[in-house]
Amino acid sequence: MMKTAEYQAGDFSMLLGMRGFSDVLLNNHFKLYQGYVKNTNLLASKLKDLLEAGKTDSPEYAELKRRFGFEFNGMRLHEYYFGNLGGEGVLDNKSDFYRKAAEDFGTFENWKIDFTSVGSMRGIGWVVLYQDPKTGRLFNTWINEHETGHLAGAAPILVMDVFEHAFITDYGLDRKSYIKAFFENIEWKVVNERLK
Repeated sequence: MMKTAEYQAGDFSMLLGMRGFSDVLLNNHFKLYQGYVKNTNLLASKLKDLLEAGKTDSPEYAELKRRFGFEFNGMRLHEYYFGNLGGEGVLDNKSDFYRKAAEDFGTFENWKIDFTSVGSMRGIGWVVLYQDPKTGRLFNTWINEHETGHLAGAAPILVMDVFEHAFITDYGLDRKSYIKAFFENIEWKVVNERLK
């Protein structure tokens, strides 16, 4: 009998009270994230059952396999997102990340403009700053939904949720103000730790 790991939702309640993000918005966002954890576990269990029953050629198995990436990435992207929040939003210009962003984008400000511009694009999704493990190069990337647009093998360094649920409660459709609040709360220590 195959064993499947049970994922547990992380506790991000330390973000409550964060300036620019109401507790209502954050608590709703935490519940949404917990749903991704629950559905990841549910799909993993159903897929295990279908595999053990020899039903891997069924349409149900195929659709659950396709859906698994959406739920798993929804879980994991939220963990990165919540994990890089809760700071003061002040980055030391002598930090490894500051120097690397300036090296790859010409200036740190160019990197920030590019990241913000990706986040301002029309649509729902994520902005993920990735680092290519082969070259060390940084890329700001648009992730559509949760499973489309990831750079294979690249490591997420900074993640920003730009689905409406991340900001509409507090900012309506004013995505620019949300992005400003996001930057004011980045925990740059975490970003520097994620950088290789």
